[in-house]
Amino acid sequence: MTNDRAGRGRREGGRGQGGLVNPAAGALARTETTSRFDVGHGYALYQGPSWDSGFHRHAAFQIVVAVAGEAAMVDASGVCHRAVALVVPPMVRHRMLATTDLRVFFVEPQCAFADRLRERCVSGRWGSGISAAPELRELSEEDVRLAGARPSGELDPRLLAAMDALADGPVSMPDLAARVDMSPQRLRGLVRSQLGMPLTRWRVWGQLRRTVEALRAGRSLAEAAAVSGFADQAHLTRWMREMMGLTPAVVLPVLRPSLAEGDVDRDRTGDR
Repeated sequence: MTNDRAGRGRREGGRGQGGLVNPAAGALARTETTSRFDVGHGYALYQGPSWDSGFHRHAAFQIVVAVAGEAAMVDASGVCHRAVALVVPPMVRHRMLATTDLRVFFVEPQCAFADRLRERCVSGRWGSGISAAPELRELSEEDVRLAGARPSGELDPRLLAAMDALADGPVSMPDLAARVDMSPQRLRGLVRSQLGMPLTRWRVWGQLRRTVEALRAGRSLAEAAAVSGFADQAHLTRWMREMMGLTPAVVLPVLRPSLAEGDVDRDRTGDR
């Protein structure tokens, strides 16, 4: 079954609207075909092929842009969405379908760019589930980087402080609440009302960020899993698949393209 809204999105097309996109930068980005995985302040970017990911949910907004043709994913009800660009709000369960070349942005909820995405979801322009967003077809990393570096103007400053503290490493809930001058119960309530997810998922997102940084620095998968707080490679793989729809086997050769194929095979045994 195919979503009619996605079909309308295909027909509308068009360049960026509402201050989200610099069309000139986006047109250049759409010509780039090199696989890559970058982690910036407030966002991550994967470019390359996608496979059937299995169902998963993100702690971040996901924007999927097809470099050519259309992106495709299935929601929890079994509806297939197809468009040149799709937006998935945090914690919306979905499954990516195989596509030759995509740009996938993961926009963290505490940054200013996420405010713009939330506004479009709340206003009804997109909705609360998977939405076609043809106005983002030329979204570039530079568009996201500029607003991703600024803190959200909508989220409670105490929540932003708690999220920043968790990004640096593990902190117990009582200690975290004390740092932002709240009780643990009030902090949990604030998190759920403004983020719609428990802080444990945000903590795992921070661990995955540290994993990518460790792999880029040349650590093995086992070392990267350990330094970022996962029990082992299998634990890392389960969470990366659940939170990003990717696995270390996909990410590692993109981060370190000079790695010999045999070395990749040996290093990714935890994926199996």
